[in-house]
Amino acid sequence: MTSSSTDGWTERILVRDGVRLSCRDWGGSGPDTLLLHGLAGHCGEWDALAPLLRDAGHRVVALDQRGHGASDRHPEDVSRAAYVADVLALVAELGLVRPLLVGQSLGGHTALLTAAARPALPRGLVLVEAGPGGAEPGTAERIGDWLRAWPVPFPSREAAVAYLGDGKPVVGEGWADGLEAGDGGLRPRFDPDVMERSLAENSRRAFWAEWTAVDCPALAVLGQDGIIGGGEYAEMVRLRPGLHGLSLPGTGHDAHLERPDALGAAILDFVGRTDL
Repeated sequence: MTSSSTDGWTERILVRDGVRLSCRDWGGSGPDTLLLHGLAGHCGEWDALAPLLRDAGHRVVALDQRGHGASDRHPEDVSRAAYVADVLALVAELGLVRPLLVGQSLGGHTALLTAAARPALPRGLVLVEAGPGGAEPGTAERIGDWLRAWPVPFPSREAAVAYLGDGKPVVGEGWADGLEAGDGGLRPRFDPDVMERSLAENSRRAFWAEWTAVDCPALAVLGQDGIIGGGEYAEMVRLRPGLHGLSLPGTGHDAHLERPDALGAAILDFVGRTDL
């Protein structure tokens, strides 16, 4: 593993099976916490939350998942199993001990599958706008088409924020932070085709068996206008009655960008109440 430092965090690079993985190590001397962003996102989405958790006594690491951000953008394998294997490799490489796994959207799904595959690994699981879901044929293709329709390159950061925020500047800022300067303007640090392939298994099946295999305390954080419906959440509770849950008022799917302070408080309250 190699590393380089910047303000507040250190970039660490791990290569697993030829795939370059980058993460931001925020340091801290307390219990380990690993943050996982969503599809087409980047680890910088946690830049407001990470120092809050670190300053509250956590050692915090945020991973750019394969295909995203500063990690390898064109990995051959983008299966759900490959994403999980990356998390396990990073945990081992950094010596993280029973980390709290926190993930938003597809990152939450990765965290869920990691907890299911290695029940003794995490001390807790936080799903932000994520769940076992249901088979939804065509979802991957629809999202891929949406990503390919972005008017890139964006001529300016302001244009990117306006388009990606869709009326929510704080969300637009978070997404714009994941862009890079290129010919003619700002471009995404992901390939839409890779993103579409990353969702292929989610389009084919649900993951309820994996949800029941999770053996650690879990918190589900929902956006008030998010994508996790009442039916899905009710089934999550039915299968795991000990599930902790809350909705963050005034937020949507990107609740972690809209209200990082409230999310941080919810995570710390969950950790304190469950004695993780």
